[in-house]
Amino acid sequence: MPTKMLQIPTADGQADAFAAFPDGGGRHRGVLMYADGFGIRPVLREMARELAGHGYYVLVPNLFYRHGPAPVIELPEYIGEEVRPAVFAQVMPLIEAHTPERVLSDADAYLRFLTTQPEVSAGPVAVTGYCIGGLLAMRTAAAHPGQVAAAAGFHGPVGADGPDLLSKLTAQVYLGHAEGDMSPEALGELNQALDAAGVSYTSEIYPGTIHGFTMSDTDAFNPAALQRHWDCLLPLLGRTLANG
Repeated sequence: MPTKMLQIPTADGQADAFAAFPDGGGRHRGVLMYADGFGIRPVLREMARELAGHGYYVLVPNLFYRHGPAPVIELPEYIGEEVRPAVFAQVMPLIEAHTPERVLSDADAYLRFLTTQPEVSAGPVAVTGYCIGGLLAMRTAAAHPGQVAAAAGFHGPVGADGPDLLSKLTAQVYLGHAEGDMSPEALGELNQALDAAGVSYTSEIYPGTIHGFTMSDTDAFNPAALQRHWDCLLPLLGRTLANG
């Protein structure tokens, strides 16, 4: 699987990024993948390669490039419970500094870069994200309704911006929530808001999961839930990007 490290020009400098795409040449539909708060690391590269193996060009930007190249903070090989508080103490200031204005400015740059790569075919793209990246995927889709055909978020705070964001969505949406993050009552409220906004969506809780269930380098990892995530994400991309 061909991969590249790239530099994306943004309004505030250069964002380093990882890209994976199918072997054999040709052009492929683009997918922008937002990492969780821990950023680009081996597990994210592995997930990008897995998705690229299904026929997509996958771009994973370093969300926190303003603070340095990835990895912005030193991460252990395995983010277990004993180190998690110390890692979060370093990550949270980066997340807090990543304001909605920065998110949207970066999204413009990421999509412009993605759609002009020689390996990427013309037409709509998809956006997917994990943890905070799920919210960024929703914000990106809402800001680019004519360009983003599909948006997916996993164990992310996707309802944080409220109905105003949801009302701007034209993409087909898939949301996979951790049981530890989302009560059935909260799910009902989110889904009612999606209904009211006229969004085409699936939004569901993954039973027996906690926040971060897709990430194999954490204690939250749930192999069955990771597989379910692929089983739901791939058909979404197939439906929305099928003409690539």
